[in-house]
Amino acid sequence: MIFLALVTKLLLGNAILPKALLWSGKNENSLKNRESDPPYFITCTTVAWIPIFNRKPYFDILINALNFSRQNKGLKIFAYVILDNHLHSVVSGDNLSKTIKEFKSYTARGITQQAQEEGKDWLLSQLKYHKLEHKKESDYKVWQEGFHPQIIGSEEMLVQKIEYIHYNPVKIGAEEKPEDWIYSSARNYLELPALMEIDTLEI
Repeated sequence: MIFLALVTKLLLGNAILPKALLWSGKNENSLKNRESDPPYFITCTTVAWIPIFNRKPYFDILINALNFSRQNKGLKIFAYVILDNHLHSVVSGDNLSKTIKEFKSYTARGITQQAQEEGKDWLLSQLKYHKLEHKKESDYKVWQEGFHPQIIGSEEMLVQKIEYIHYNPVKIGAEEKPEDWIYSSARNYLELPALMEIDTLEI
């Protein structure tokens, strides 16, 4: 294996590129034909785009759940960003739909419990209002349905998606540089202290 020959500022201006990804040098432009599970770009969005993730306890719920999924559910995370009302990531894994469904269910319980402990009545009333009638397992709805998986079929698409993920906080004005947003894998790619480990991609 050799490191992917993509260098920051050489190909995409100031983009933070996937330094951490490993490549075999074969089929460099095709990721869909990998023997293992292909990577997907996915998005999890809060119901009605409610800005739930604006304080550390709520971010921590997602970070802890992502770590648990990596360590116990076979989820591989190659890039991610958490913003106030959604999560973008590049991931792969066996039975990805089941893993993400369990991730969303677990984090929904954690979020509603945190909101109850803090007495955030406005948030709880919104989450209750948006609950679907036929959903009987909870009194609240935290996430929109689905996670919109897009298979990543080429090196070009992989770079584009990771760049998009890392520059989201800059685009919305939350930070001036991607690596300043700690709830992102941008720091991992620059080998700076980060909140969680990410995976390397082998093809």
